[in-house]
Amino acid sequence: MLQLQARLIKSLSFSRLPPPAPSSSTSILQRVASSQPKGVAKVVLKKGKTQLFKNGSPMVYSGAVDRIIGRPPPKTGDIVLVADGTETPIGWGLYNSVSMFCVRLMQLEEEATRDPSCALDMENLLETRINAAIELRRGLGLPSDATNAYRLVNSEGDRLSGLIVDVFGDLAVVASSAAWVEKYKSQVEACISGIDEINHIHWRPSIEILKEEGMDASDLKELHPSTCPQRTKVLENGISYSISLEGQKTGFYADQRENRKFLSTISRGRKVLDICCYSGGFALNAAKGGAMSITESASRSLLTWSCIQRVDTSLPALELARENIALNYLDPEKISLLREDANEFMKGALSRNESWDVVIIDPPKLAPSRKILAILMYEKYAVLQSASGMYRNLNSLAMQITRRGGLLMTCSCSGAMTQSGMFLRTLQGEKSQS
Repeated sequence: MLQLQARLIKSLSFSRLPPPAPSSSTSILQRVASSQPKGVAKVVLKKGKTQLFKNGSPMVYSGAVDRIIGRPPPKTGDIVLVADGTETPIGWGLYNSVSMFCVRLMQLEEEATRDPSCALDMENLLETRINAAIELRRGLGLPSDATNAYRLVNSEGDRLSGLIVDVFGDLAVVASSAAWVEKYKSQVEACISGIDEINHIHWRPSIEILKEEGMDASDLKELHPSTCPQRTKVLENGISYSISLEGQKTGFYADQRENRKFLSTISRGRKVLDICCYSGGFALNAAKGGAMSITESASRSLLTWSCIQRVDTSLPALELARENIALNYLDPEKISLLREDANEFMKGALSRNESWDVVIIDPPKLAPSRKILAILMYEKYAVLQSASGMYRNLNSLAMQITRRGGLLMTCSCSGAMTQSGMFLRTLQGEKSQS
Protein backbone atom coordinates (compact mmCIF):
# COMPACT_ATOMS: atom_id res chain seq x y z
CA MET A 1 0.00 0.00 0.00
CA LEU A 2 2.83 2.43 0.89
CA GLN A 3 4.50 1.69 -2.41
CA LEU A 4 1.24 2.42 -4.29
CA GLN A 5 0.80 5.75 -2.45
CA ALA A 6 4.38 6.73 -3.26
CA ARG A 7 3.83 6.03 -6.92
CA LEU A 8 0.59 8.07 -6.94
CA ILE A 9 2.29 11.03 -5.21
CA LYS A 10 5.16 10.88 -7.73
CA SER A 11 2.72 10.76 -10.65
CA LEU A 12 0.70 13.74 -9.35
CA SER A 13 3.83 15.79 -8.81
CA PHE A 14 4.94 15.18 -12.40
CA SER A 15 1.54 16.25 -13.74
CA ARG A 16 1.92 19.65 -12.05
CA LEU A 17 5.35 20.35 -13.60
CA PRO A 18 5.44 23.09 -16.28
CA PRO A 19 6.05 21.93 -19.86
CA PRO A 20 9.75 21.56 -20.68
CA ALA A 21 11.47 24.43 -22.46
CA PRO A 22 12.31 23.81 -26.10
CA SER A 23 15.62 21.99 -26.38
CA SER A 24 18.39 22.91 -28.74
CA SER A 25 17.48 19.85 -30.79
CA THR A 26 14.06 21.28 -31.69
CA SER A 27 13.63 21.73 -35.45
CA ILE A 28 14.70 25.20 -36.61
CA LEU A 29 11.79 25.18 -39.06
CA GLN A 30 9.34 24.29 -36.29
CA ARG A 31 10.64 27.16 -34.17
CA VAL A 32 10.33 29.65 -37.04
CA ALA A 33 6.85 28.35 -37.90
CA SER A 34 5.75 28.71 -34.28
CA SER A 35 6.68 32.38 -34.38
CA GLN A 36 4.43 33.09 -37.37
CA PRO A 37 1.28 35.03 -36.36
CA LYS A 38 -1.06 32.91 -38.50
CA GLY A 39 0.80 29.64 -38.04
CA VAL A 40 2.07 27.35 -40.77
CA ALA A 41 0.26 24.24 -42.01
CA LYS A 42 2.10 20.92 -41.95
CA VAL A 43 2.02 18.34 -44.76
CA VAL A 44 2.76 14.94 -43.21
CA LEU A 45 4.23 12.25 -45.48
CA LYS A 46 3.28 8.61 -45.54
CA LYS A 47 5.55 6.04 -43.97
CA GLY A 48 8.45 5.16 -46.25
CA LYS A 49 8.13 8.28 -48.44
CA THR A 50 10.41 10.65 -46.54
CA GLN A 51 13.82 9.59 -47.87
CA LEU A 52 12.92 10.36 -51.49
CA PHE A 53 12.50 14.03 -50.64
CA LYS A 54 15.42 14.16 -48.22
CA ASN A 55 17.54 12.91 -51.12
CA GLY A 56 16.63 15.96 -53.16
CA SER A 57 13.40 15.31 -55.08
CA PRO A 58 11.63 18.69 -54.81
CA MET A 59 8.12 17.80 -55.93
CA VAL A 60 5.93 16.18 -53.29
CA TYR A 61 3.17 14.32 -55.12
CA SER A 62 -0.25 13.89 -53.52
CA GLY A 63 0.11 10.11 -53.26
CA ALA A 64 3.00 10.56 -50.80
CA VAL A 65 0.92 12.65 -48.38
CA ASP A 66 -0.74 11.06 -45.37
CA ARG A 67 -2.48 14.10 -43.89
CA ILE A 68 -2.40 17.88 -43.63
CA ILE A 69 -2.41 19.54 -40.24
CA GLY A 70 -3.72 23.10 -40.06
CA ARG A 71 -6.97 25.02 -39.90
CA PRO A 72 -7.99 26.55 -42.16
CA PRO A 73 -6.28 24.29 -44.74
CA PRO A 74 -3.50 25.89 -46.81
CA LYS A 75 -4.24 27.61 -50.10
CA THR A 76 -2.25 27.49 -53.33
CA GLY A 77 0.92 29.53 -52.89
CA ASP A 78 1.02 29.22 -49.10
CA ILE A 79 4.23 28.25 -47.34
CA VAL A 80 3.91 24.88 -45.58
CA LEU A 81 6.13 22.57 -43.55
CA VAL A 82 6.75 19.07 -44.91
CA ALA A 83 7.13 16.49 -42.15
CA ASP A 84 7.82 12.79 -41.70
CA GLY A 85 5.39 10.37 -40.08
CA THR A 86 6.32 11.58 -36.59
CA GLU A 87 5.40 15.13 -37.66
CA THR A 88 9.05 16.23 -37.48
CA PRO A 89 9.74 18.77 -40.27
CA ILE A 90 12.16 17.69 -43.00
CA GLY A 91 11.79 20.91 -44.98
CA TRP A 92 9.41 23.59 -46.23
CA GLY A 93 7.89 24.49 -49.54
CA LEU A 94 5.02 26.05 -51.43
CA TYR A 95 1.61 24.39 -51.45
CA ASN A 96 -0.66 23.78 -54.43
CA SER A 97 -4.19 22.53 -53.84
CA VAL A 98 -4.79 21.64 -57.51
CA SER A 99 -1.57 20.22 -58.93
CA MET A 100 -0.61 16.53 -58.70
CA PHE A 101 2.49 17.93 -57.00
CA CYS A 102 0.96 19.42 -53.88
CA VAL A 103 4.23 20.87 -52.55
CA ARG A 104 7.38 22.18 -54.21
CA LEU A 105 10.10 21.75 -51.60
CA MET A 106 12.29 24.83 -51.31
CA GLN A 107 14.60 24.16 -48.38
CA LEU A 108 15.45 21.12 -46.25
CA GLU A 109 15.78 21.19 -42.47
CA GLU A 110 19.56 20.69 -42.70
CA GLU A 111 19.86 23.69 -45.03
CA ALA A 112 17.72 25.85 -42.75
CA THR A 113 19.96 24.91 -39.83
CA ARG A 114 23.01 26.13 -41.78
CA ASP A 115 21.26 29.27 -43.03
CA PRO A 116 18.27 30.25 -40.87
CA SER A 117 17.90 33.56 -42.72
CA CYS A 118 16.03 31.79 -45.54
CA ALA A 119 13.81 29.63 -43.33
CA LEU A 120 10.17 30.04 -44.46
CA ASP A 121 11.17 33.29 -46.23
CA MET A 122 10.52 32.92 -49.95
CA GLU A 123 11.75 36.36 -50.98
CA ASN A 124 15.05 35.94 -49.17
CA LEU A 125 15.44 32.40 -50.53
CA LEU A 126 14.84 33.60 -54.10
CA GLU A 127 17.47 36.30 -53.80
CA THR A 128 19.96 33.89 -52.22
CA ARG A 129 19.46 31.14 -54.81
CA ILE A 130 19.55 33.44 -57.84
CA ASN A 131 22.68 35.19 -56.56
CA ALA A 132 24.29 31.76 -56.04
CA ALA A 133 23.37 30.84 -59.63
CA ILE A 134 24.96 34.07 -60.91
CA GLU A 135 28.17 33.42 -58.98
CA LEU A 136 28.33 29.82 -60.23
CA ARG A 137 28.11 30.97 -63.87
CA ARG A 138 30.69 33.68 -63.26
CA GLY A 139 33.01 30.97 -61.94
CA LEU A 140 32.51 29.09 -65.22
CA GLY A 141 33.44 32.15 -67.23
CA LEU A 142 29.91 33.07 -68.33
CA PRO A 143 29.26 35.38 -70.02
CA SER A 144 32.45 35.86 -72.05
CA ASP A 145 33.61 37.50 -75.27
CA ALA A 146 32.91 34.23 -77.15
CA THR A 147 29.65 33.26 -75.37
CA ASN A 148 26.83 35.50 -74.20
CA ALA A 149 24.04 32.90 -74.38
CA TYR A 150 23.75 30.67 -71.33
CA ARG A 151 21.33 29.22 -68.79
CA LEU A 152 21.37 31.32 -65.64
CA VAL A 153 18.79 29.40 -63.58
CA ASN A 154 18.21 25.71 -64.28
CA SER A 155 15.08 24.84 -62.28
CA GLU A 156 15.83 21.89 -59.96
CA GLY A 157 19.54 22.19 -60.76
CA ASP A 158 19.60 25.53 -58.94
CA ARG A 159 17.03 24.45 -56.33
CA LEU A 160 14.24 26.59 -57.83
CA SER A 161 11.89 23.97 -59.25
CA GLY A 162 9.71 25.43 -62.00
CA LEU A 163 11.94 28.41 -62.86
CA ILE A 164 14.28 28.60 -65.85
CA VAL A 165 16.14 31.75 -66.87
CA ASP A 166 18.16 31.88 -70.09
CA VAL A 167 20.37 34.89 -70.83
CA PHE A 168 20.81 36.03 -74.43
CA GLY A 169 23.14 39.03 -74.42
CA ASP A 170 21.30 41.84 -72.63
CA LEU A 171 18.02 39.91 -72.66
CA ALA A 172 16.81 37.41 -70.04
CA VAL A 173 14.02 34.98 -70.95
CA VAL A 174 12.11 33.60 -67.96
CA ALA A 175 10.31 30.28 -68.49
CA SER A 176 7.72 29.74 -65.77
CA SER A 177 6.21 26.28 -65.19
CA ALA A 178 4.98 26.51 -61.57
CA ALA A 179 2.27 28.54 -59.88
CA TRP A 180 4.73 29.81 -57.28
CA VAL A 181 6.87 31.43 -59.99
CA GLU A 182 3.86 33.42 -61.18
CA LYS A 183 3.07 34.47 -57.61
CA TYR A 184 6.61 35.74 -57.07
CA LYS A 185 7.02 37.19 -60.56
CA SER A 186 7.94 40.70 -59.40
CA GLN A 187 10.58 39.33 -56.99
CA VAL A 188 12.10 37.15 -59.72
CA GLU A 189 12.26 40.11 -62.09
CA ALA A 190 13.82 42.29 -59.40
CA CYS A 191 16.61 39.75 -58.84
CA ILE A 192 17.33 39.44 -62.56
CA SER A 193 17.18 43.18 -63.15
CA GLY A 194 20.04 43.57 -60.70
CA ILE A 195 22.43 41.88 -63.16
CA ASP A 196 24.50 44.61 -64.80
CA GLU A 197 24.32 43.36 -68.39
CA ILE A 198 20.55 42.64 -68.40
CA ASN A 199 18.43 45.40 -69.98
CA HIS A 200 15.32 43.43 -70.98
CA ILE A 201 13.27 40.63 -69.42
CA HIS A 202 10.90 38.50 -71.48
CA TRP A 203 8.42 36.43 -69.47
CA ARG A 204 7.35 33.17 -71.10
CA PRO A 205 4.83 31.16 -69.06
CA SER A 206 4.30 27.49 -69.97
CA ILE A 207 0.55 27.84 -70.41
CA GLU A 208 -0.43 24.16 -70.56
CA ILE A 209 1.66 23.19 -67.54
CA LEU A 210 0.41 26.17 -65.54
CA LYS A 211 -3.17 25.17 -66.29
CA GLU A 212 -2.38 21.87 -64.58
CA GLU A 213 -1.11 23.99 -61.67
CA GLY A 214 -4.60 25.45 -61.38
CA MET A 215 -3.94 28.79 -63.05
CA ASP A 216 -6.35 30.55 -65.37
CA ALA A 217 -4.86 31.33 -68.78
CA SER A 218 -6.22 34.88 -68.52
CA ASP A 219 -4.08 35.39 -65.40
CA LEU A 220 -0.91 34.58 -67.31
CA LYS A 221 -0.79 37.74 -69.41
CA GLU A 222 2.18 40.03 -69.04
CA LEU A 223 1.93 42.28 -66.00
CA HIS A 224 3.80 44.83 -68.10
CA PRO A 225 3.77 44.88 -71.92
CA SER A 226 6.96 43.37 -73.33
CA THR A 227 9.22 45.79 -75.14
CA CYS A 228 11.58 43.03 -76.24
CA PRO A 229 12.26 42.49 -79.96
CA GLN A 230 11.00 39.18 -81.33
CA ARG A 231 14.48 38.36 -82.63
CA THR A 232 17.86 38.78 -81.01
CA LYS A 233 21.40 37.75 -81.91
CA VAL A 234 23.88 35.97 -79.64
CA LEU A 235 27.30 34.35 -79.63
CA GLU A 236 28.07 30.83 -78.43
CA ASN A 237 31.63 29.55 -78.64
CA GLY A 238 32.30 32.19 -81.29
CA ILE A 239 29.37 31.14 -83.51
CA SER A 240 26.56 33.63 -84.20
CA TYR A 241 22.90 32.68 -83.81
CA SER A 242 19.65 34.46 -84.48
CA ILE A 243 17.10 33.58 -81.83
CA SER A 244 13.33 33.82 -82.14
CA LEU A 245 11.57 34.55 -78.85
CA GLU A 246 8.52 32.88 -80.37
CA GLY A 247 10.48 29.70 -81.07
CA GLN A 248 10.75 26.49 -79.07
CA LYS A 249 11.22 26.64 -75.27
CA THR A 250 13.03 29.91 -74.45
CA GLY A 251 14.12 30.30 -78.08
CA PHE A 252 17.49 28.54 -77.87
CA TYR A 253 18.77 25.29 -76.34
CA ALA A 254 21.52 26.75 -74.18
CA ASP A 255 21.92 23.45 -72.30
CA GLN A 256 23.50 21.84 -75.38
CA ARG A 257 26.42 24.30 -75.52
CA GLU A 258 29.18 21.89 -74.49
CA ASN A 259 27.84 19.10 -76.73
CA ARG A 260 27.84 21.46 -79.72
CA LYS A 261 31.40 22.53 -78.93
CA PHE A 262 32.53 18.89 -78.66
CA LEU A 263 30.98 18.09 -82.03
CA SER A 264 33.07 20.80 -83.68
CA THR A 265 36.25 19.04 -82.48
CA ILE A 266 35.40 15.69 -84.12
CA SER A 267 33.86 16.78 -87.42
CA ARG A 268 36.86 17.60 -89.59
CA GLY A 269 36.80 15.65 -92.83
CA ARG A 270 33.64 13.78 -91.83
CA LYS A 271 30.21 13.53 -93.37
CA VAL A 272 27.72 14.81 -90.79
CA LEU A 273 23.94 14.47 -90.51
CA ASP A 274 21.95 16.60 -88.06
CA ILE A 275 18.42 15.23 -87.52
CA CYS A 276 15.75 17.42 -85.88
CA CYS A 277 18.10 20.36 -86.21
CA TYR A 278 15.83 23.25 -85.07
CA SER A 279 17.96 26.33 -85.89
CA GLY A 280 21.05 24.34 -86.92
CA GLY A 281 23.20 24.54 -83.78
CA PHE A 282 24.93 21.18 -84.16
CA ALA A 283 25.28 21.60 -87.90
CA LEU A 284 26.86 25.05 -87.57
CA ASN A 285 29.45 23.67 -85.17
CA ALA A 286 30.15 20.74 -87.47
CA ALA A 287 30.67 23.14 -90.36
CA LYS A 288 32.99 25.37 -88.33
CA GLY A 289 34.87 22.24 -87.31
CA GLY A 290 35.54 21.33 -90.94
CA ALA A 291 32.88 18.73 -91.76
CA MET A 292 33.17 17.63 -95.42
CA SER A 293 30.96 15.52 -97.66
CA ILE A 294 30.98 14.08 -101.22
CA THR A 295 27.42 14.32 -102.46
CA GLU A 296 25.87 11.70 -104.75
CA SER A 297 24.63 14.33 -107.20
CA ALA A 298 28.04 15.88 -107.88
CA SER A 299 31.53 14.42 -107.71
CA ARG A 300 33.08 17.38 -105.92
CA SER A 301 33.85 18.17 -102.31
CA LEU A 302 31.18 20.22 -100.57
CA LEU A 303 30.75 21.61 -97.10
CA THR A 304 27.36 20.06 -96.47
CA TRP A 305 24.96 18.72 -93.90
CA SER A 306 21.33 17.73 -93.91
CA CYS A 307 18.88 19.17 -91.38
CA ILE A 308 15.56 17.41 -90.96
CA GLN A 309 12.70 18.80 -88.90
CA ARG A 310 9.33 17.37 -88.10
CA VAL A 311 6.82 18.58 -90.66
CA ASP A 312 4.72 20.57 -88.20
CA THR A 313 7.62 22.74 -86.99
CA SER A 314 9.99 22.76 -89.94
CA LEU A 315 9.34 26.08 -91.68
CA PRO A 316 10.12 28.52 -88.83
CA ALA A 317 13.10 26.39 -87.80
CA LEU A 318 14.54 26.22 -91.30
CA GLU A 319 14.14 29.98 -91.67
CA LEU A 320 16.25 30.41 -88.54
CA ALA A 321 18.78 27.90 -89.85
CA ARG A 322 19.13 29.83 -93.12
CA GLU A 323 19.55 33.08 -91.21
CA ASN A 324 22.24 31.49 -89.05
CA ILE A 325 24.07 30.23 -92.13
CA ALA A 326 24.23 33.79 -93.43
CA LEU A 327 25.31 35.18 -90.04
CA ASN A 328 28.34 32.88 -90.07
CA TYR A 329 29.26 33.63 -93.72
CA LEU A 330 28.73 30.05 -94.90
CA ASP A 331 27.87 29.41 -98.55
CA PRO A 332 24.12 28.56 -98.71
CA GLU A 333 24.69 26.73 -102.00
CA LYS A 334 26.87 24.20 -100.21
CA ILE A 335 24.34 23.45 -97.49
CA SER A 336 21.43 21.05 -97.74
CA LEU A 337 18.41 21.95 -95.62
CA LEU A 338 15.64 19.39 -95.93
CA ARG A 339 12.07 19.67 -94.70
CA GLU A 340 11.01 16.10 -94.05
CA ASP A 341 9.83 13.81 -91.27
CA ALA A 342 12.86 12.29 -89.55
CA ASN A 343 11.62 8.70 -89.73
CA GLU A 344 10.76 8.98 -93.41
CA PHE A 345 14.08 10.60 -94.25
CA MET A 346 16.08 7.85 -92.52
CA LYS A 347 14.04 5.08 -94.16
CA GLY A 348 14.68 6.71 -97.54
CA ALA A 349 18.40 6.97 -96.79
CA LEU A 350 18.50 3.26 -95.93
CA SER A 351 16.79 2.37 -99.20
CA ARG A 352 19.47 4.38 -101.05
CA ASN A 353 22.28 2.82 -98.98
CA GLU A 354 23.30 6.25 -97.67
CA SER A 355 25.28 6.59 -94.47
CA TRP A 356 27.14 9.25 -92.48
CA ASP A 357 30.29 9.36 -90.34
CA VAL A 358 28.56 11.39 -87.61
CA VAL A 359 24.83 11.39 -86.94
CA ILE A 360 23.14 13.68 -84.42
CA ILE A 361 19.55 13.04 -83.39
CA ASP A 362 17.90 15.40 -80.92
CA PRO A 363 14.13 14.90 -81.23
CA PRO A 364 11.45 16.91 -79.46
CA LYS A 365 9.99 15.51 -76.26
CA LEU A 366 8.35 12.14 -76.97
CA ALA A 367 7.18 11.50 -73.40
CA PRO A 368 4.81 13.87 -71.56
CA SER A 369 6.98 14.06 -68.46
CA ARG A 370 4.39 15.22 -65.94
CA LYS A 371 1.99 12.44 -66.87
CA ILE A 372 4.77 9.87 -66.83
CA LEU A 373 6.06 11.00 -63.46
CA ALA A 374 2.57 10.63 -62.03
CA ILE A 375 2.27 7.16 -63.52
CA LEU A 376 5.68 6.13 -62.24
CA MET A 377 4.62 7.05 -58.73
CA TYR A 378 2.01 4.32 -58.92
CA GLU A 379 4.40 1.88 -60.61
CA LYS A 380 2.59 1.76 -63.95
CA TYR A 381 4.72 2.01 -67.08
CA ALA A 382 2.30 2.05 -70.03
CA VAL A 383 3.06 5.62 -71.16
CA LEU A 384 6.79 5.22 -70.50
CA GLN A 385 6.85 2.04 -72.58
CA SER A 386 5.11 3.88 -75.42
CA ALA A 387 7.73 6.62 -75.37
CA SER A 388 10.45 3.98 -75.21
CA GLY A 389 9.08 2.46 -78.40
CA MET A 390 9.29 5.78 -80.25
CA TYR A 391 12.86 6.37 -79.09
CA ARG A 392 13.74 2.79 -80.06
CA ASN A 393 12.42 3.27 -83.60
CA LEU A 394 14.24 6.58 -84.12
CA ASN A 395 17.54 5.34 -82.76
CA SER A 396 17.35 2.04 -84.61
CA LEU A 397 17.14 3.93 -87.89
CA ALA A 398 19.88 6.36 -86.80
CA MET A 399 22.23 3.48 -85.93
CA GLN A 400 21.65 1.89 -89.32
CA ILE A 401 22.59 5.05 -91.24
CA THR A 402 25.74 5.60 -89.15
CA ARG A 403 28.77 4.15 -90.89
CA ARG A 404 30.65 1.34 -89.17
CA GLY A 405 33.20 3.01 -86.96
CA GLY A 406 31.17 6.25 -87.06
CA LEU A 407 29.67 8.20 -84.18
CA LEU A 408 26.04 8.61 -83.14
CA MET A 409 25.12 11.44 -80.78
CA THR A 410 21.61 10.82 -79.47
CA CYS A 411 19.66 13.02 -77.08
CA SER A 412 16.45 12.94 -75.07
CA CYS A 413 14.63 15.90 -73.53
CA SER A 414 12.08 13.59 -71.88
CA GLY A 415 13.10 13.76 -68.24
CA ALA A 416 11.14 10.70 -67.18
CA MET A 417 12.96 8.54 -69.74
CA THR A 418 16.43 9.51 -68.53
CA GLN A 419 15.60 9.64 -64.81
CA SER A 420 14.08 6.17 -64.89
CA GLY A 421 17.13 4.77 -66.73
CA MET A 422 14.91 3.53 -69.56
CA PHE A 423 16.50 5.74 -72.22
CA LEU A 424 19.92 4.14 -71.77
CA ARG A 425 18.42 0.65 -71.56
CA THR A 426 16.50 1.31 -74.79
CA LEU A 427 19.70 2.31 -76.58
CA GLN A 428 21.65 -0.65 -75.20
CA GLY A 429 18.90 -3.06 -76.21
CA GLU A 430 18.71 -1.65 -79.72
CA LYS A 431 22.50 -1.65 -80.16
CA SER A 432 22.73 -5.32 -79.20
CA GLN A 433 20.23 -6.16 -81.96
CA SER A 434 21.73 -3.96 -84.68
